[in-house]
Amino acid sequence: MEPTIQIINRVLPIVLLLALGYGIRVRGFLSQPTIEELRKFVVNITLPAVLFISFLEIELKSAYFVIFGLTFGLCVLLFLLGLGLKRQLKIAHEYFPFLTTGFEYGMLGVSLFGSAYGLEKIGTIAVVDLGHEIFIWFVFLPLLLMKRNGRQSLGGIGRSFISSPVVLAIVASLALNLLGAAEALHTLPVTGAIMAALAFLGNLTIPLILLIVGYGIQIDRHGLQTSLGLVGLRLALLIPLALLINVVVIRGLLQLDGYFEAAVFTLLILPPPFIVPLYARPDLPLGQKQAINNVLMLHTLLSIAVYIVYFALNPLVL
Repeated sequence: MEPTIQIINRVLPIVLLLALGYGIRVRGFLSQPTIEELRKFVVNITLPAVLFISFLEIELKSAYFVIFGLTFGLCVLLFLLGLGLKRQLKIAHEYFPFLTTGFEYGMLGVSLFGSAYGLEKIGTIAVVDLGHEIFIWFVFLPLLLMKRNGRQSLGGIGRSFISSPVVLAIVASLALNLLGAAEALHTLPVTGAIMAALAFLGNLTIPLILLIVGYGIQIDRHGLQTSLGLVGLRLALLIPLALLINVVVIRGLLQLDGYFEAAVFTLLILPPPFIVPLYARPDLPLGQKQAINNVLMLHTLLSIAVYIVYFALNPLVL
């Protein structure tokens, strides 16, 4: 019975915080602008704090470059698959290819993985996500902006990349890690206090993200069947693929531990990036806007359900 209790105690907080976030919206306890400000706080402060600590303390290995290339290549292939399906099946939804690729790592992956396996293991999924981040910044987002505004300059894309708090945190942390400065940062005066403050901020990340995600759970019945079909297609393709990658690459070729397998599975079952509706054309027909939101919300709920089952079968912490 003890393993079962431990699994429940790891999984139930995810459900409870999501439900609390949903209840906050239904009861009108917090307004939408307040939630958006909390989202900004997470993306610009607490999430970078978590990633800075994670990359500072993780042991860097050459095997990670294989994961980097694999994740990036998979994202590109999924986008090309979306383009091909849109053309072959004559799908009218113009943002369909953007919903077949990419994963909502920051606002969902971190909270799910961290809740289940502990914040101290976040570095594992951060490594798995690196190739995906490059894809998002240099392929996905530029294509999304081109669709909305026309051609984008490489300089503008580069400036957006290097000014992102998440990217700055990762780059700075990796540089300090390679210099062997991790232990000194924790023990020296002032820097030790800064690291402790970052740890405090990082601990806010998971509960805040789950509350924000729960607050945003809304599904429009219009086009629900079509949206569910796309979500089903993604999961039907990516769940077996994640398991195959884990067996052949993570366990077989690279001989990495079970946390990396959990990280790969976590990333690949996540919904498309939540930035899609933010950067969609303002004049996009209402039906297509609703379809995008439906895909994101339905996928989020199903991803959480799938993840709970996966963690119950692969607790690792026990």
